[in-house]
Amino acid sequence: MRKRGWNNGQEIPPGGESPLAFAVVERDRATLGMVRSALDQRHMMLAYQPVVQARRPNRPAFYEGLIRIMDDTGRIIPARDFIETAESSELGRRIDCAALEMGLITLATQPSVRLAINMSARSIGYPAWLKVLKTGLRGNRSIGERLILEITESSAMQMPEIVSVFMEELSRYGISFALDDFGAGYTAFRHFKDFFFDIIKIDGQFIRGIHSNADNQVLTAALISIARHFEMFTVAESVESSEDAAYLQSLGVDCMQGYHFGVPTTVPPWKAAPLRKRA
Repeated sequence: MRKRGWNNGQEIPPGGESPLAFAVVERDRATLGMVRSALDQRHMMLAYQPVVQARRPNRPAFYEGLIRIMDDTGRIIPARDFIETAESSELGRRIDCAALEMGLITLATQPSVRLAINMSARSIGYPAWLKVLKTGLRGNRSIGERLILEITESSAMQMPEIVSVFMEELSRYGISFALDDFGAGYTAFRHFKDFFFDIIKIDGQFIRGIHSNADNQVLTAALISIARHFEMFTVAESVESSEDAAYLQSLGVDCMQGYHFGVPTTVPPWKAAPLRKRA
């Protein structure tokens, strides 16, 4: 039903209570349309960001593969413009499928690489996602042993029992699991002990500026203590300065990730070497 509103009593289109709200809805619709078109035409790639060992920060423990989706001109569509809206729809499942497929190809062609790929718990049971996974793992067990699936804390806590069963089933392939954005405010600790997470990634809101923030120092130390109790590796996200890195080392965090150690790049070391040789 249309409502009377702004502009001399003109009718407001559905989805908008003001000109600004209507403009936002139209912008989001256009962005999602571009994302669907890009997926259809396979205008996408992975950017790789190193996750380094805290004690030996010059040595990556693994990489995180972050999907980049391009419009028709080749420009990257910022994930912040669509990921939250897409998360609860089939478009989000297609994005998870695309990221997983590209990640599995990287693992198949780079036997020395260990790679983390993001997924939503909503993709559990999605037939196309499961097909991509099983096809990519077929005939090469080492691929599963080098794959880390990152599940966001917010989506994992929406369906903890399903996530636990899913993780137990996939563990037979050697796949590891990381809980992304740990501490962001969703974790129900009564479920925590039932999960099979190998890695905890501490949310960046606790990490940025930690060397001078007493509150975040206490909170991060507590999160590291919880992870240790459950025998999980810890990764500090969003490490952006040498001061923060040094403080996190003193806390005993296992790994660190952030712009201080490397930005996401579509030309990781295993691609850069052949390019240098050709040059």
